[in-house]
Amino acid sequence: MKISYNWLKNYLKGKFPSPEKLGEIFNLHLFELEGLEKKGRDYIFDLDILPNRAPDCLSFIGLARELSVILPLKLVLPKKIKLPDKKARKHISFTVENKKDCRSYIGLLVDNVRIRKPPLEIKKRIESLGLNSINNVVDILNYVMLEIGQPLQAFDLDRIEGNEIKVRRARRGEKIKTLDGRDFSLGKEVLLIADKKDALAIAGIKGGKKAEITKNTKRILVESANFDPLVIRRSRQKLGIQTDASLRFEHNIPIFLTKEGIERIIYLFKKYGVGDGFSTVINYSSQKDCQRKVSLSFDKLERLSGVSFKKNEVKNILKKLGFQIVFFDKEKIEVKTPLWRKDVSLPEDLIEEVIRIKGLNFIPSVSPKGWIFPPQVNEKIFWENELKDLLKSLSFSEIYSYSFIGENEARYFGFKNLIELENPLSERQKYLRPCLLPNLFKITKENLKYFSNFRIFELGSIYYKDRKGIVEKKRLTGLIVDSKEKKEQEIFAEAKGVTDSLFESLGITDSWYDDFQPLLEKNFPRSAWEEFTSADIKVGNKKIGSLGLVSKEFLEGIEIEAKISVFDIDFEELWRLSSEEREYQPPSPYPGVIRDISVLVPIETKVVELLNIINQAGGKIVRDVDLFDMYEGENLPEGRKSLAFHIVYQSDRKTLTSEEVDKIHQKIIKAIENNPQWEVRK
Repeated sequence: MKISYNWLKNYLKGKFPSPEKLGEIFNLHLFELEGLEKKGRDYIFDLDILPNRAPDCLSFIGLARELSVILPLKLVLPKKIKLPDKKARKHISFTVENKKDCRSYIGLLVDNVRIRKPPLEIKKRIESLGLNSINNVVDILNYVMLEIGQPLQAFDLDRIEGNEIKVRRARRGEKIKTLDGRDFSLGKEVLLIADKKDALAIAGIKGGKKAEITKNTKRILVESANFDPLVIRRSRQKLGIQTDASLRFEHNIPIFLTKEGIERIIYLFKKYGVGDGFSTVINYSSQKDCQRKVSLSFDKLERLSGVSFKKNEVKNILKKLGFQIVFFDKEKIEVKTPLWRKDVSLPEDLIEEVIRIKGLNFIPSVSPKGWIFPPQVNEKIFWENELKDLLKSLSFSEIYSYSFIGENEARYFGFKNLIELENPLSERQKYLRPCLLPNLFKITKENLKYFSNFRIFELGSIYYKDRKGIVEKKRLTGLIVDSKEKKEQEIFAEAKGVTDSLFESLGITDSWYDDFQPLLEKNFPRSAWEEFTSADIKVGNKKIGSLGLVSKEFLEGIEIEAKISVFDIDFEELWRLSSEEREYQPPSPYPGVIRDISVLVPIETKVVELLNIINQAGGKIVRDVDLFDMYEGENLPEGRKSLAFHIVYQSDRKTLTSEEVDKIHQKIIKAIENNPQWEVRK
């Protein structure tokens, strides 16, 4: 809100501070000063009025009232003339469609109106704050709004049809042309001031052209009203306009200002000779301002502020701010709030009033005393972040998706016993997801429009039913996607390498791969996986996830043209295993020896079968086995494939000789060839 320095000091009697000093006072006791500009012989302050203080401080009088206590100075209230007797010689019928929409309304009839140029003092003051000068009537109305915070509206009485004023909601399809020449289509959210036939103004926001004040106007009706803040806000949002009037009404200005505004207008109209024959033709009220009783103990004031106040000083501060003292003794003070203070309802509010008037610099800076304890580590979040960082280091991008799926996904993936939402956002978000893959496949399909290969993962919750009820668990699911270059065996090997890296980084040493069995809680169809390139991920004897290639037929059904390998792991098991105590074993100081082996096997043979044989036959000397090639095609017998492995031999006690390595290697070859369908290629 912009404030004129020269205008403001007219309401305060005494030694007024310099503009710079006044800016400091605003910052320390009231509101943040966002700008200070010299304008001719005046200074314009730009204050950030907080919403809770808008009802009383979006006006010069509101700010002057505060400064009169802070400085201190004597408050000089603007002159006014008492409202004329409402039994006027001229009557205008008045109706309110909904009493909640309009809480008070006063209509002042002014005869013999003389439309002229505005008084120079009025003109300069409103223009200094960015308002356009129109004529003596409109400028004085705007002046009073800025002065006391009550918006006002004037209508040409002779252009009001039926001698009737209605406060009602807009009808369907109704339109209005406003004073600035714009046309608006209205809706039922919009509150109107209307005559017998048409809309005269958008209530609390903007006047209309129909009853506009012109140079030919002889009689006017001055409106001072108080409207429901929520209705004004909805009207403003519907129409997309905001005015100085709507800003004040939206912030719930006090109802008593309705009368104050009219009484100030009468004084100024008479002072500047605007018209004669003032009469109250409408005086309606459905509500009144309420005053709250608030009690504050001096002990609480000292505990929360950290300083000791003199009890009479607290009493005087609150009294000067307009609070009525109801009770006062050595222990507490009880007050009634002023009509203009709608933001005070708690003892803490009174404490804030006392401290801000006294000044924050009055409170000494004291270092806190007490023990500082480090927060307890949340292990679940710690391991979530560890896994995410590990996967990101392996070129994966993290995905966040909704926890819902629709009927189509449920049918295609074969999910059963799904948890249905009572109020789904849409049919496509009808069920809680029992696994992460459906949404990951959707994201994959979109990304394939822009990228030919990528890696994505999600660590999120899944939901399913068991005998105890609904279960929520977290799973880690990753996809390696390639639509062009790589072979299926390559991306399968990559997925296995990723899971091996995860286990190794987390310190889980007894992981291995077994024949694939879909997890019961997912009910994921076996047909979704390639038969001979899928496996269960186990630690010890417990299954914790699955790994494999997604079948071409399954991907065709969801219109994805790419090769995809997937790993899907129970995060809570990973978390448990990662959190277990471990015994540290230093790496072997002796060099490892690498031997390669290539085995010709039936096409349905699983890699894990060979890995198990190699590890079992090699014993502790075999430190690592990696599949580095898988081949099917030319130069191989029909129905056969070739699997090639790197075998790393290493001892913790000594450097292995070639003879020792050869002996173990031959033992492994012999164990492999015990299966008549397997052949080690020489």
